[in-house]
Amino acid sequence: MRSRAYDEVTVGETLPELPVPLTRTLIVATAIASRDYQDVHHDPGLAAERGSPDVFMNILTTNGLIDRYVTEWAGPAAEVKAIKIRLGAPNYPGDTMVLTGTVTAKHDEDRRVEIAVRGANRLGAHVTGTVAVRLPGGAES
Repeated sequence: MRSRAYDEVTVGETLPELPVPLTRTLIVATAIASRDYQDVHHDPGLAAERGSPDVFMNILTTNGLIDRYVTEWAGPAAEVKAIKIRLGAPNYPGDTMVLTGTVTAKHDEDRRVEIAVRGANRLGAHVTGTVAVRLPGGAES
């Protein structure tokens, strides 16, 4: 896999969409893998008792999916410098979250690129935020 070079990225460039099927297995397994044992992420009955129609994805999984989305676009030489996200509508099993992104800024002094990201499902925006990555400079790097 080739890494994106700082020189070839432009402000306004859009990242390819990434649909993420939201299976019950994905939601439960990633909550457990991230050691988030909060019952609303793995027990449908207890989630319902707390007012949710079903289990829903935890923020650690969302953060990881955002990281994956940006680094798949940027390539293996990219260095994630910051991820800042805000959650909105829950991700429930049976839906699909579609991740999108747009390059919003470039910083020549450290070859840092800022990307506005959004993940939406049938209920609306599940996550919005910004990811900053440092990219290699190009042929001279």
